[in-house]
Amino acid sequence: MSDVKTASARPSTTQGHAAGKPKNSSNFMLNLLIVVSCIVIGFLTWKFLLGSTSNFTDGATREKASNTLGLMYQGGFVVPILLATLFTLLCFVVERALTIVKAKGKMDAGEFVRKVQYHLANKNVQAAISECDKQAGSVGNVMRAGLLKYDEMVNNRDLDTEQKVAQIKKEIDEATALELPMLEKNLVFLSTISSCATLLGLFGTVLGMIRSFSAMSNAGAPDAAALASGISEALINTALGISTSFIAIIAYNFFTTLIDGVTFGIDESGFTLTQSFAANYK
Repeated sequence: MSDVKTASARPSTTQGHAAGKPKNSSNFMLNLLIVVSCIVIGFLTWKFLLGSTSNFTDGATREKASNTLGLMYQGGFVVPILLATLFTLLCFVVERALTIVKAKGKMDAGEFVRKVQYHLANKNVQAAISECDKQAGSVGNVMRAGLLKYDEMVNNRDLDTEQKVAQIKKEIDEATALELPMLEKNLVFLSTISSCATLLGLFGTVLGMIRSFSAMSNAGAPDAAALASGISEALINTALGISTSFIAIIAYNFFTTLIDGVTFGIDESGFTLTQSFAANYK
């Protein structure tokens, strides 16, 4: 009986690893498509929305902005890059939110572990497995893999208790190794944007300031109004960069906190499973 269970449990892990390569390639292409789409949308937003003649008092000349949108357009070529960065950030914030909420499952991890502990104390492994299906999250997935090995070890007569516990722990570690990358995937976009958006905004501001002072030096007599206008255009880049970076930092910290909670639930479930087996099947 144990041989049949071993044969049914192992291929699932192997298939998961085998399926990883095309899935990673697909994820890369999807992420690339998102980034490229956001760059295109950022440029179109800058060109046609911010650059609309209705945002300027001089129409198609676009030298005198009548509102903030026109002022943002005058910020220069860095503005569409910052807009693309902001749109990319928003896309991955939504993607991570959907993924991590799904990974948390339909049941609180603490409550789920208590229910599994109850069933294992009564030596009802199948009921514990059915709780994993109800939880339907990363903790449930890891616990289910461990419980299948748990059930297999109960009927194993070739290994001692310590070896059986080691086998269960190994199965949990393998299942955890498959779950955690899915939780942490694409967080690199948020961390990168949080660091680079401010610097990109400052870069646009420096370019704007250089243009403003250069125009003043060429004009001869100082023009305070023109200088003030140029500085306000330049600072648009800083404002956009800082706001994008702020959103990225908040989102990154929020998601890492949620992931830490899921990871703690996985660790707790693994510890519960091994301790339960060691106590019930000495």
